[in-house]
Amino acid sequence: SALLCGSAAAIVLLKRLGHRRIQQKMEEARRARDLALEQMEKAARRFKRENPGTQTAHILSLPMVELAEKLKEGSLSPESVLYSYMGKALEVTQEVNCVIDFIHGCEDQLQKVKKQKEKGLLYGIPVSIKDHINCKGHVSSGGLVKLLGQVKEEDSVIVRVLKSQGAIPFVKTNIPQTMINYDCSNLIFGQTLNPLNHQKTPGGSSGGEGALIAGGGSILGIGSDVAGSIRLPSSFCGLCGLKPTGNRISKLGVVSPITGMYSVTGTLGPMARDVDSLALCMKALLCDEMFRLDPTLPPIPFDDEVYTSSKPLRIGYYEGDGYFQPSPSMKRAIQETRKLLQEAGHTLVPFAPPKIDYVVDELFTRGIFSDGAAHLVDCFKGDIVDPNLKSQFNTYRLPALVKRILAIILKPIYPRIARDLNALCGVGSAKNLWDQHAAVAVYRTEFIAKWRKQRLDVILCPALGPAFNHGYAGKLFAATSYTNLYNVLNFPAGVVPVSTVTKADEEELKHYRGHYGDPWDKRLKEAVEGAVGLPVAVQCVALPWQEELCLRFMKEVETLSRGRR
Repeated sequence: SALLCGSAAAIVLLKRLGHRRIQQKMEEARRARDLALEQMEKAARRFKRENPGTQTAHILSLPMVELAEKLKEGSLSPESVLYSYMGKALEVTQEVNCVIDFIHGCEDQLQKVKKQKEKGLLYGIPVSIKDHINCKGHVSSGGLVKLLGQVKEEDSVIVRVLKSQGAIPFVKTNIPQTMINYDCSNLIFGQTLNPLNHQKTPGGSSGGEGALIAGGGSILGIGSDVAGSIRLPSSFCGLCGLKPTGNRISKLGVVSPITGMYSVTGTLGPMARDVDSLALCMKALLCDEMFRLDPTLPPIPFDDEVYTSSKPLRIGYYEGDGYFQPSPSMKRAIQETRKLLQEAGHTLVPFAPPKIDYVVDELFTRGIFSDGAAHLVDCFKGDIVDPNLKSQFNTYRLPALVKRILAIILKPIYPRIARDLNALCGVGSAKNLWDQHAAVAVYRTEFIAKWRKQRLDVILCPALGPAFNHGYAGKLFAATSYTNLYNVLNFPAGVVPVSTVTKADEEELKHYRGHYGDPWDKRLKEAVEGAVGLPVAVQCVALPWQEELCLRFMKEVETLSRGRR
């Protein structure tokens, strides 16, 4: 017994030492961030002192396309723009904690840009970059302690292309731990708040981007999306965001906790204040330099003709997906947008996504966690789980047998939660993984056949929202059903704000019951409470490789809803 007691004491001691080591690494990372922000503040202050006449407020108020024109013609200098945004980004992060690093090479990039013989499409435009996208000389943490010491030796392809087009990446932004979550919190850098309402999350996993752009501290950001991680923060923060087709933009040089998972398609994409900014960014990225740096991409340049077309569209639409009942404002946003589009001369046709329960449970959940969440659980070795992720993590780490037994017990009372638990067991074998990949392909064919039968150009559908109260996203991962469908299908999809939550929406929410009346429905109602005045978005979808048509449709929605507002 003395031997057993000694062993137990040794284990406790080792755990404590491990815990202390983790805490030290996190403290070092926070100190490094604080030093980087101090350096950024000094640079911004120095510029302000030496250039007292800079029209900072004017610069920050300009839409990106107009700003790009003024930079190109020389009526604004790249310095005045960069340092104005640096100053504003510091202000925003002090309020909502969204910037985790200053890309100190931005001042060198500024000098290089000024010497470029040809001014690129993004000449002098400051760009914010999501944490896990590699920047030379910086860490891509993924919100995980084990990645903190790994300083990247070169830029990701997307950062290299942005620079070649004259853009100036200047900050990196916060994310949730592992990024398989749509809150924005990790134990290293803390919780990011929504600048529109601090009681709300900015969404995630590109939440730092959402908060910084919505707060006015960045004009263009690069995020990523495997279940809605560009579209959800765009919806929660009142921004425009585009998730392109998976292989339209290079993903080389990006850190991911689920590398090797191919059932659901992740992608990088832009986030900004308006659709024209997204289009300009896509046009800049889809260039020879990107196709040279990553020859696995189809070399398809941006088709301006499609984006600027005014041909009437045939639009499929749905108000709810049948898996989660939409919140009152989500539903109203579709009804009002449908009416505006009809009045503008477009044809609207009801459309129902086939077999939505099957897609969410068997194709998305069983696909993204086809390994039974083993890779994700491994990420936490030598780490502490963020409280916002505990609910998810505790479920993921259960042995498959326990998940199956719980699913059997819960099936008669909570069938949806039971199906989810079953799907979290993964596929179990390589043979089953092949079958799962085949099932995704079969479903995609079926979806496209229905699309073709109805002769659709695009689809209008809800975007999850309004912004959630803190602590709910980790307990409602399946509520990404509205967005994750288009990761399973690998269709381009974007989000556009069209309205704000009204008192009538809030009143109607009191009667929200959901489709199942289970704990998830109860949580969704609580998650969106208290959102009067916050943005409400819709989602616009096109077929694969038709980003230009998707953006053109988004632009139409934006123009009509802005006119009404």
